[in-house]
Amino acid sequence: MVKLDYTNFKPEQGKLLLSEPFSNDPNFKRTVVLLATHNEEGSVGFVLNRPMDLKLGQVIDEFKGCKLPVWDGGPVQRDSLFYIHTLGDAIPDSIHIIGDLYWSGNFETVKALIKGNKIEEHEIRLFVGYSGWTANQLQDEIKRNSWLVAPASVEVVFGSEREKLWKEVLKSMGKDYSIIANFPENPQMN
Repeated sequence: MVKLDYTNFKPEQGKLLLSEPFSNDPNFKRTVVLLATHNEEGSVGFVLNRPMDLKLGQVIDEFKGCKLPVWDGGPVQRDSLFYIHTLGDAIPDSIHIIGDLYWSGNFETVKALIKGNKIEEHEIRLFVGYSGWTANQLQDEIKRNSWLVAPASVEVVFGSEREKLWKEVLKSMGKDYSIIANFPENPQMN
């Protein structure tokens, strides 16, 4: 088995960002963020482990009764709905992330699929807001040890145990990171 050196991972589209264990930033404390895009202009990502106690039908009147869950994607544009999915070409203008994972796409198509009950919860994740960084901002935060970078997969993105995701991804990174996964949120409580 090849042991990966996670200290050499660079931020890029399709990677995960894990907040450092003692972050006090309420937007990112113990979060896992999927980078949907990362380029010289900046980065866009979605927090994967912050479910909201809301359903789509509660957020947008047009979807009254729809039980698809809505997630907190991050602190930017909290008045907008974003989505990642595994439907690829079934949603025109989708942007490929990695493997079978896409984001955005034609919202009229998404609406028709949702209203026709043709999208399952394991195929789409809906977010209020997103996480964003300007050019070089994310790289600077990584240099200050605010984030660890790890590989992503569809299984990690759509997995079921959201409250354990931060710890589980750290543990999957190997022995040194397993230790970090068990750090208390407040080191003074240790």
